[in-house]
Amino acid sequence: MTFSVSMYKRTMSLLDIPSGVFKSNFFRPRREKDKVVILLGATGTGKSRLSIDLATRFPAEIINSDKIQLHAGLDIATNKIPEEERCGIPHHLLGVIHPKADFTATDFVGMALDAMASILSRSQVPIIAGGSNSYIEALVDDEDFLFRSKYECCFLCVEVAMPVLDQYVSDRVDKMVEMGMVDEVRKFFDANANYTVGIRKAIGVPEFDRYFRAEPFLNKRERDELLQEAIQEIKRNTRKLARRQLEKIQRLINKKNWQIQTVDATEVFLRRGKEADEAWEKLVAGPSTEIVAEFLYNFSSETLVNNPSIRVPSLPCGIML
Repeated sequence: MTFSVSMYKRTMSLLDIPSGVFKSNFFRPRREKDKVVILLGATGTGKSRLSIDLATRFPAEIINSDKIQLHAGLDIATNKIPEEERCGIPHHLLGVIHPKADFTATDFVGMALDAMASILSRSQVPIIAGGSNSYIEALVDDEDFLFRSKYECCFLCVEVAMPVLDQYVSDRVDKMVEMGMVDEVRKFFDANANYTVGIRKAIGVPEFDRYFRAEPFLNKRERDELLQEAIQEIKRNTRKLARRQLEKIQRLINKKNWQIQTVDATEVFLRRGKEADEAWEKLVAGPSTEIVAEFLYNFSSETLVNNPSIRVPSLPCGIML
């Protein structure tokens, strides 16, 4: 189901759900099966931001499902959300695996189930967010654990038009370079490294290999040219990753019949500053809050509209895309 933006516009004047409003005992989720919210989307679409927005509005904690961000280290290159932007929300499976560890989907399933059990024991809702759809699929369709017989899932996907996303992820790579990604990866460089294992599989690591090997022997012009080649390769590989992720999500819909609801963030990425934040709230965070509220508490949009005491802030946490 795709949320109707026109319906949301009609509710905006009344709908305002501040951080923590659903954290009171009155708003505890109904318990038939334990409930899990799973956020999907291509790299760069804002899954981390949305997970925090939702976790500040509901009794929830976040489980990372990005296979690269599971590893410790290279925080810039792997685009881990900084501590100061997490709004105090507990994050599980983020930077907890040794950088050289060969971590598998099966390993993820075991650790994710443990994290979910811990979160649920505190009467919190697990929000699973990340771009590794193969890990999420392994968890949800696990035949041994029978995940679906024990948990009810709300699948929510953030979409951005591909030309817009292409430009955004390219700009994001430039920003990561400005933040010090080259020096970060240089410190991690090993001429004998295996780029098929651990965190070195991350986009932004193997692309620099040729540059770091040649760097000591080149003049400044040659170094700059080779560096730009590496950066452009990172951008190309990131765009390819986004397409693969979208193909996998489409397969989950078409082949596995996953019922995935979508919100379109394209307009957010076409705006800047306050206008972008307002668009995010109107088109992404607000509609997603309604979807999750209905999933957890059986609230319909009509229920929310008819309750003027429930209000949504325009800028819930100030997370940046």
